[in-house]
Amino acid sequence: MKTTLEEQQAFITVVDSGSITGAAERLGITVSGVSRALNRLERKLGATLLRRTTRRLELTEEGETFLDHCRRILTAVEAAEESVQDHHGQPQGRLRVNAAPSFMQFVIVPVLGEFRARYPGITLQLDTHDRFVDLLEQRVDLAIRIGELNDSSLHARRLGHSPLRLLASPAYLEHTGTPQSIEDLEHHSLLGFSQLDHLNRWPLRRADGEYLRITPTLSASSGSTLIELALQGEGIVCLADFMTIKPRKAGTLVDVLPSHTEIQMQAVNAVYYRQATLSQRARLFMDFLAERLPGEYLQG
Repeated sequence: MKTTLEEQQAFITVVDSGSITGAAERLGITVSGVSRALNRLERKLGATLLRRTTRRLELTEEGETFLDHCRRILTAVEAAEESVQDHHGQPQGRLRVNAAPSFMQFVIVPVLGEFRARYPGITLQLDTHDRFVDLLEQRVDLAIRIGELNDSSLHARRLGHSPLRLLASPAYLEHTGTPQSIEDLEHHSLLGFSQLDHLNRWPLRRADGEYLRITPTLSASSGSTLIELALQGEGIVCLADFMTIKPRKAGTLVDVLPSHTEIQMQAVNAVYYRQATLSQRARLFMDFLAERLPGEYLQG
C-alpha cells in the first residue's frame, strides 16, 4: 500500500516537534490521530521508523532514510502547488525565514512593510536563532547567515557586507577616559558574547601581530542586549554596523580606537538547501533584500 502525504507530514512533524503531543498541537489534530497515522505508515512500509520510549522518540536507520525522502517529497509538492497558483496572479503562500535575532530586529523588520505591501499574498513566518539551524529539520525556506559559510549543502547569495567597529557611550568614555591604545583596554569594561566566542575576537592587532581576543567583563548571549548595555554606559563593545545604525547617527554610541581598528567585513548571505527547489516566494524575498539592503544597511 502506498503512503499518503498526510501520513508523511505527520511523521515529519513528530520528528521536528520531538513528541506525538507536540505534533498534534502543530497539526491541529488529536494525539490519537497522529498515533494512528504513524502506525499506518509503519504498517504500510513494514518497518519501524521511530523507537518510542517513555522519555523520547528516536529515529531508526530506516526512519532517517525515509525522513529525508519525505522532506523532499513535501517540498516538491509545495513547489508544484505554488507554480499553479502563480499562474493566477500574485504569489501566495507561506514563506519561512530564519535569521539571527539582531539581524531580524535591526535589518529585516524595518523593511518588512515594503515587502508585504508589494506581495500581500505571501504570509511570512519569522524565526530567530543565534546558532545556525538545520534548514530541512526546521522547514526553513530561506535563512540569512552572517559570517563565512562552511556548509556545502547550502546555496548562497551574497547580500552584502557589514564592517565591525568598537563603540561606547559618550557617558562611559567621559567617566572612564577614552582609550588611546590597545593596551589601554586592559583598564576598561569590555562587553562580549557569552555563547558565540568567535565574536569575542576584535579587529585589533596586539603587539605580537595576533588579533585581540577579549575576556568579557560583562557578557550576554545576544547582540541586542550588548547594545543596550553599551548605551547604558556599561563598557566598550564590538559589533557589526548593521546593528548600530541608529545609535551611531544619534551620537549615543561613538567610535573607540578607530585608527587602530582593522577593516573587517562580515559577509551576509541568503542561503537555502542545495537540493531543495527554491520557491518563487523565497526568490522574491531574496531579490527584495538584495535590492533594499545595500547602501542603508549593508555595504556591497
